[in-house]
Amino acid sequence: MADAAFLKHLAQLAAAETLPRFRAAAAVTDKGVGRFDPVTEADREAERAIRAAIEAAHPDHGIVGEEFGATNADAEHVWVIDPVDGTRAFISGVPVWGTLIGLTHRGRAVHGVMAQPFTGEIYFTDGDVARYEGPGGARSLATRATASLDEAILFTTTPALFTGAAKAVYDRLEDAVRLVRYGTDCYGYMMVASGQADLVCEVGLQSYDVVALIPIIEKAGGVITDWTGGRAENGGSILASANARLHDAALAILNG
Repeated sequence: MADAAFLKHLAQLAAAETLPRFRAAAAVTDKGVGRFDPVTEADREAERAIRAAIEAAHPDHGIVGEEFGATNADAEHVWVIDPVDGTRAFISGVPVWGTLIGLTHRGRAVHGVMAQPFTGEIYFTDGDVARYEGPGGARSLATRATASLDEAILFTTTPALFTGAAKAVYDRLEDAVRLVRYGTDCYGYMMVASGQADLVCEVGLQSYDVVALIPIIEKAGGVITDWTGGRAENGGSILASANARLHDAALAILNG
């Protein structure tokens, strides 16, 4: 199905396309409608490289990617790709973007990798374990046992994501925690998985924004669902937490 070596190989192929283009003068295309939604050559070329390797190794698998859409998306195994999650960070020169590659089996996320090639960090699943490799050495990942919201660190990419009723409940969650940090994109989820933070709360996510992150967080001991407590594979409004007790407390606030 997939192994850690293949996940890391895909991440290396992507890095060969993204890293030389990071902090380099490059054209940025706005694919948004009424809202700035950037895409770069790094996004496109990294996804092409990942797709080619998957198609060669697993021709019967499906692929869903941010830049080039879906191929064989009703297959039993489907790879879900965001070649540069955090393109705004990428074009701003801030190394909190990452390459996300996840694998679903019958719709459920079972393997994933998040790679940040500029810092030399990679977070991935290895059988039943979530792993880290990078500065400081290799290790297993484990979330922390923060017991209450008033002790928790919360990440979100930007509070501007939240509007209307979602803004009101998100503000209540911010008020309940100890510390809030912005602008972390996929990197924030890995801080939860590695025991550096406690919560990530976001809205408006696509499947390719979250599928790779789900097995890493879950196998590190965390919980990630939508705001109703359901599976997160389809994106939408997402909450990731270091442990079930904290997750339940945050969901209670988000659901009023």
